[in-house]
Amino acid sequence: MGMGSSNNRNSMSEINVTPLVDVMLVLLIIFMVTAPMMQQGIDIDLPETAASGMETSDKPFILAIKNNNKIYVAKEEVQLAGLRKQLKAIFKSRSNKQIYLKADKQVSYELVAKTLAEIRAAGIYNIGLVTLPK
Repeated sequence: MGMGSSNNRNSMSEINVTPLVDVMLVLLIIFMVTAPMMQQGIDIDLPETAASGMETSDKPFILAIKNNNKIYVAKEEVQLAGLRKQLKAIFKSRSNKQIYLKADKQVSYELVAKTLAEIRAAGIYNIGLVTLPK
């Protein structure tokens, strides 16, 4: 009886590590692919991220929502209904498909969500939310 338990211990100490390494590599690849998707649109420390994240000479494109619920693109007021069409036209010629959204804290969450939906519908998925650090 004592002999059988020592055999079990020996076989347990010689676990084949190769499948474990394979599983870890697959998990690593999955996290590498999904991490950028999960972080998308949460640029909090904007000055540093904007400086390191810009690959082109284009200026950062900022869309602002003021506390009177009016949307501004480059200091021009835009209606939510026409936003998608206008963004498609603007970003057709831009190589850097990145947009920063600034919304006043008094603006309703619903308007921000609708604006984000319109930005994504225009084909822009690299969206940074501009916030102030505490």
